[in-house]
Amino acid sequence: MVPKAAPIFVVSAPSGTGKTTLNTMLIKRYPHVRFSVSLTTRPKRPNEKDGADYYFVSKEEFQKRIDAGEMLEWANVFGNLYGTSQHELERISEAGSKVIVEIDVQGWQKAQPKLPQATSIFVLPPTLQALWTRLEGRGTDSLEVRWRRLLTARKEIESGHLYQFFIVNDIIDTAYQELEHIVVNDKPGSKGPQEGMRLCEALLQEFESAVWLKDLRQKFGESFTNRQDL
Repeated sequence: MVPKAAPIFVVSAPSGTGKTTLNTMLIKRYPHVRFSVSLTTRPKRPNEKDGADYYFVSKEEFQKRIDAGEMLEWANVFGNLYGTSQHELERISEAGSKVIVEIDVQGWQKAQPKLPQATSIFVLPPTLQALWTRLEGRGTDSLEVRWRRLLTARKEIESGHLYQFFIVNDIIDTAYQELEHIVVNDKPGSKGPQEGMRLCEALLQEFESAVWLKDLRQKFGESFTNRQDL
């Protein structure tokens, strides 16, 4: 039985690393672990449910929540607002469920001072080349967009020091067991800050030295693009 004011777990990862897959696997198996549902001002799609996929609100309502200091973090993405509400986390936690907050690195930078009690987890790819292969496998983005996502991943990996525990998603079942160990069993992750930063440094070094990146770097350059543009 999870006690009242249950723990909060923040999970971040570069796009394509598989954090949503891992989190969804955990939530399906353990009913007392729940996602924090974000707010957005974008229109609801036909297959989406309000309160399950997002809380769909007007821009005026979203702005009111910002002004009231309710939003832990928020961002403008393609003209639509997305963000995490403090009230949503409190609602889930006080009902006795553990909370998974799935946000990007920029979101965690904003939310971290307001969530000192949260356990933070950073999911990493085994290599940048493996991440690139996963982005290719989606088949949804152009070559340029995939390159921009890789640049964003590099920038996020540079902020690995913001996290307490690290999971390498190489073999999905192994990565899932590590997430389960931290969230469900309330145990420290096997890869703490020192090991995590070593992993981040290796990925950053790969970005600088990998031969397979040479043509992409020459073609598109390395100017960083933030999440508003992706």
